[in-house]
Amino acid sequence: MILPVVKYGDPILQKEGSVITEFDGKLAKLVENMFQTMYAERGVGLAAPQIAESLKLFVMDCSAGKDPAQRIAFINPQINETKDIQVGEEGCLSFPDISFEVERPRIVTVTAYDIHGKEFTMTFEDLAARCVLHETDHIYGKVFLEYLSPLKREIVKKKIKKKIKLGEWE
Repeated sequence: MILPVVKYGDPILQKEGSVITEFDGKLAKLVENMFQTMYAERGVGLAAPQIAESLKLFVMDCSAGKDPAQRIAFINPQINETKDIQVGEEGCLSFPDISFEVERPRIVTVTAYDIHGKEFTMTFEDLAARCVLHETDHIYGKVFLEYLSPLKREIVKKKIKKKIKLGEWE
């Protein structure tokens, strides 16, 4: 089932999610719905707060559905280590049609749980690292707008206010 994506301005996007303790069919269904929603919106990552669920959970597939091995659910993820720096264009499903350059680590190692409650640790580079870090930010109530200078942040906020006024931000 495709779920509605919460847009910037909704307070849930700036709230830390709850730790998941139940690894059951309900969680598995939520994860599947999140993948369907992410693919329908043409994203490569989606965090639970973006679908109005205040949980420490995100899904990611940097192949956009082309490689099943890249389809990963991260439950209660923890960033262990980051290395190097990359600067690249970044977008967000909660900020439709808005993207900008963001500086992030180029390599990230993360530990999380899968839908069965089994712990795993993986290292990602480049786009996948950017995605892990972006989605992890979401589950801690941080949005990518916070990586901008105060001036650029205000410009983006004005753009959003204009979209709201025109009925393009719902």
